[in-house]
Amino acid sequence: MSGLGQDPESRAAVTVLKRAVELDSESQYQQALVCYQEGIDMLLQVLKGTKDYTKKCTLRERISGYMDRAENIKKYLDQEKEDGKYHKQIKIEENATGFSYDSLFHEYLNETVTEVWIEDPYIRHTHQLYNFLRFCEMLIKRPCKVKTIHLLTSLDKGSEKEQQRRGLQEIKESLRNHGVLLEVEYSSSIHDREIRFNNGWMIKIGRGLDYFKKPQGQFSLGYCDFDLRPCHETTVDIFHNKHTKKI
Repeated sequence: MSGLGQDPESRAAVTVLKRAVELDSESQYQQALVCYQEGIDMLLQVLKGTKDYTKKCTLRERISGYMDRAENIKKYLDQEKEDGKYHKQIKIEENATGFSYDSLFHEYLNETVTEVWIEDPYIRHTHQLYNFLRFCEMLIKRPCKVKTIHLLTSLDKGSEKEQQRRGLQEIKESLRNHGVLLEVEYSSSIHDREIRFNNGWMIKIGRGLDYFKKPQGQFSLGYCDFDLRPCHETTVDIFHNKHTKKI
């Protein structure tokens, strides 16, 4: 990428675009597209501040080439979504932060989302009920117009069974006040953990919604803001299907 200059902005753009090309060559197209887009934006900023005619021509040529490649990747990914072959994987490392439900799911939520299915065997204990409540709050706040939420979970055994039922009933009544129907079913054989939206997105989290670590204390950072809460190690797999099956 010679001819782009040695100023900090040009060097930064070159670094990002080199990474885009590497990811592209490894067929990691989703990540490559993000890097291409970021690098192109950086080059456009360099172009704005460039007075040298020769350098301007070089930049325009490079930007055009990267834009063409990014557009081809975008078309390919859109076709993958249409064919139901889209797959993206995110690995959440032990003690990683920045993975609140909003950060993880916002990309897949829009005004076309009206129905959501959650399969998670561990919506039982108090902190798990709060996890589910936070997830529901996110659905209410987002631009999506959710009308129905289906939850399939397992019924707690022992003394906490009634607390689980009461907690879910309270969430159900609260959602009803927002015009949302919560349908809860119990299964003794459920093992899978997945979340599906009726716009075709399906997210599988290895630990389900319960991937956050216990806060260090009631007044420690991360107690309220889950982006600051350390996570357990887990894997998130994201798929897109034209038709999501119902529970």
